[in-house]
Amino acid sequence: MADLIKKVLVTEKSSMQQGANQYTLLVDPSATKNEIKKAVKEMYKVDALRVRTIRQQPVRRRYRGRLVLKQSPKKAIVTVKEGQKIETV
Repeated sequence: MADLIKKVLVTEKSSMQQGANQYTLLVDPSATKNEIKKAVKEMYKVDALRVRTIRQQPVRRRYRGRLVLKQSPKKAIVTVKEGQKIETV
Protein backbone atom coordinates (compact mmCIF):
# COMPACT_ATOMS: atom_id res chain seq x y z
CA MET A 1 0.00 0.00 0.00
CA ALA A 2 2.76 2.44 0.84
CA ASP A 3 4.25 2.23 -2.66
CA LEU A 4 1.03 3.63 -4.19
CA ILE A 5 1.72 7.12 -2.83
CA LYS A 6 4.97 8.54 -4.16
CA LYS A 7 5.01 11.97 -2.51
CA VAL A 8 2.97 14.93 -1.33
CA LEU A 9 3.05 17.71 -3.91
CA VAL A 10 3.81 21.14 -2.52
CA THR A 11 2.88 23.85 -4.99
CA GLU A 12 1.31 27.26 -4.66
CA LYS A 13 -2.13 25.90 -5.52
CA SER A 14 -1.85 22.87 -3.20
CA SER A 15 -0.72 25.12 -0.35
CA MET A 16 -3.88 27.19 -0.77
CA GLN A 17 -6.02 24.03 -0.77
CA GLN A 18 -4.63 22.94 2.59
CA GLY A 19 -6.84 25.56 4.22
CA ALA A 20 -9.83 23.51 3.02
CA ASN A 21 -8.26 20.25 4.30
CA GLN A 22 -7.30 19.12 0.77
CA TYR A 23 -3.90 17.65 -0.05
CA THR A 24 -2.42 16.83 -3.46
CA LEU A 25 -0.49 13.57 -3.76
CA LEU A 26 1.50 12.07 -6.61
CA VAL A 27 0.32 8.46 -6.91
CA ASP A 28 0.99 5.35 -8.97
CA PRO A 29 -0.84 5.50 -12.34
CA SER A 30 -2.55 2.15 -11.70
CA ALA A 31 -3.91 3.15 -8.26
CA THR A 32 -7.68 3.30 -7.75
CA LYS A 33 -9.54 5.73 -5.49
CA ASN A 34 -10.28 3.07 -2.87
CA GLU A 35 -6.63 1.95 -2.79
CA ILE A 36 -5.48 5.56 -2.39
CA LYS A 37 -7.96 6.09 0.45
CA LYS A 38 -6.66 3.00 2.31
CA ALA A 39 -3.02 3.98 1.73
CA VAL A 40 -3.60 7.51 3.10
CA LYS A 41 -5.25 6.07 6.21
CA GLU A 42 -2.37 3.63 6.72
CA MET A 43 0.52 6.02 6.01
CA TYR A 44 -0.67 9.30 7.52
CA LYS A 45 -3.22 8.07 10.12
CA VAL A 46 -5.96 10.40 8.84
CA ASP A 47 -9.48 9.73 7.58
CA ALA A 48 -9.95 10.56 3.89
CA LEU A 49 -13.47 11.77 3.15
CA ARG A 50 -13.09 12.20 -0.61
CA VAL A 51 -10.51 11.26 -3.24
CA ARG A 52 -10.42 12.86 -6.69
CA THR A 53 -7.90 11.72 -9.29
CA ILE A 54 -6.34 13.55 -12.22
CA ARG A 55 -4.35 11.94 -15.01
CA GLN A 56 -2.14 14.43 -16.82
CA GLN A 57 -1.04 14.30 -20.44
CA PRO A 58 2.30 12.56 -21.03
CA VAL A 59 5.32 14.85 -21.27
CA ARG A 60 6.85 14.98 -24.76
CA ARG A 61 10.63 15.06 -25.01
CA ARG A 62 13.04 14.92 -27.92
CA TYR A 63 15.76 12.34 -27.54
CA ARG A 64 18.33 12.05 -30.35
CA GLY A 65 15.90 13.49 -32.87
CA ARG A 66 13.00 11.23 -31.87
CA LEU A 67 9.85 12.21 -30.06
CA VAL A 68 9.59 10.27 -26.77
CA LEU A 69 6.61 10.29 -24.43
CA LYS A 70 7.32 10.01 -20.72
CA GLN A 71 4.83 8.23 -18.50
CA SER A 72 1.83 10.36 -17.63
CA PRO A 73 1.69 11.24 -13.92
CA LYS A 74 -1.43 10.72 -11.84
CA LYS A 75 -2.39 13.06 -9.02
CA ALA A 76 -4.91 12.56 -6.26
CA ILE A 77 -6.61 15.35 -4.34
CA VAL A 78 -7.55 13.96 -0.94
CA THR A 79 -9.99 15.71 1.40
CA VAL A 80 -9.39 14.78 5.04
CA LYS A 81 -11.60 15.16 8.11
CA GLU A 82 -11.80 18.53 9.82
CA GLY A 83 -9.01 18.94 12.37
CA GLN A 84 -6.72 16.33 10.79
CA LYS A 85 -3.75 17.10 8.58
CA ILE A 86 -1.05 15.44 6.52
CA GLU A 87 2.46 16.51 7.41
CA THR A 88 4.28 17.97 4.38
CA VAL A 89 8.02 18.25 4.23
